[in-house]
Amino acid sequence: MDAHDKDSDARQGQGGPYGQDVPDGEAGAEESGGSAGSAGSAETAGSAGSAGSAEVPEEPVKAAGESGESGESGESGESGEVEGAVAGGVSASGEAGAPHAARPPEPRTGVAALSPRYQIGAVVALAVVAVAVCAHMGLVFLHVAPSNTLTKQHGAAVDEWVFPEFEQNWKLFAPNPLQQNVSVQVRAEVGTADGGIRTTGWYDLSAEDGRAIDGNPLPSHTQQNELRRAWDFFVATHDSENRPVGLRGSLSETYLRRIALLRLDREPAAAPGGVIERVQYRSRTTNVEPPSWSGEKVSGRPTLRELPWWSVSPETADAGAGAAGKTGKGGGAA
Repeated sequence: MDAHDKDSDARQGQGGPYGQDVPDGEAGAEESGGSAGSAGSAETAGSAGSAGSAEVPEEPVKAAGESGESGESGESGESGEVEGAVAGGVSASGEAGAPHAARPPEPRTGVAALSPRYQIGAVVALAVVAVAVCAHMGLVFLHVAPSNTLTKQHGAAVDEWVFPEFEQNWKLFAPNPLQQNVSVQVRAEVGTADGGIRTTGWYDLSAEDGRAIDGNPLPSHTQQNELRRAWDFFVATHDSENRPVGLRGSLSETYLRRIALLRLDREPAAAPGGVIERVQYRSRTTNVEPPSWSGEKVSGRPTLRELPWWSVSPETADAGAGAAGKTGKGGGAA
């Protein structure tokens, strides 16, 4: 038997499951059946994938690969499994694969969501704002810059734009910032009802503003800056003899007189029947004490600056005319 097995043309492994020999024709049929079975199983798996199943069953494909005894049938089983999985996962038709459904466009936001007409309007508005900001910054820069050709030729236009709302100064960032406390005081001469003249005491207007600001989380702009800015305006436009320099000096005097009348009327400084005739300002300047670790020595003696008496008849006349005008309008309406 061994010699016959070695020398004969009979194929090895053709025996059935119990070792019986199978004729060559039947063996070929079995091989063909194995290959055909594996190919059919692969096609079946591919068809299952092309039908749109999410997962390709692996057991039938493996069984088809195991049913073929030869390596050729095993390769056919593996290729069928891969083709079926690819076909089932890529496309519902089992062919090249159809593209995914197109996503809806994202909604536009901001300026892009506006119509063309409104987009043009928004662009024009932004351009106008940009030009205005650049012009404002340029004028403020010319105001704080050293004297130059532009400020000499167009200084009046720059001042008209900057004063009084956008005035800039360097006191906070100067090499020597303000190190003094300035207290502004005022008193008045009051004409009494019997024809006499009475002089009031000094009213500390700066202290009144300080008491209004202290403990107030939202103090008014008037309490913080009105008196301080008015006094700085006066000092900047007057010489050491309290004489005005230019038209702005006269304007600063008028401003201080009106502030004095408003503040004295709140007290009230004039008794019933009295009229304020003149007012007088003075300032009391005290140096701020340096810190303990500093070796700087400053004088603690206050410095007084007393201004001459100013008549307030123009301001009281304007106020009387305004009151008379209101009364006349009321009478005419009645």
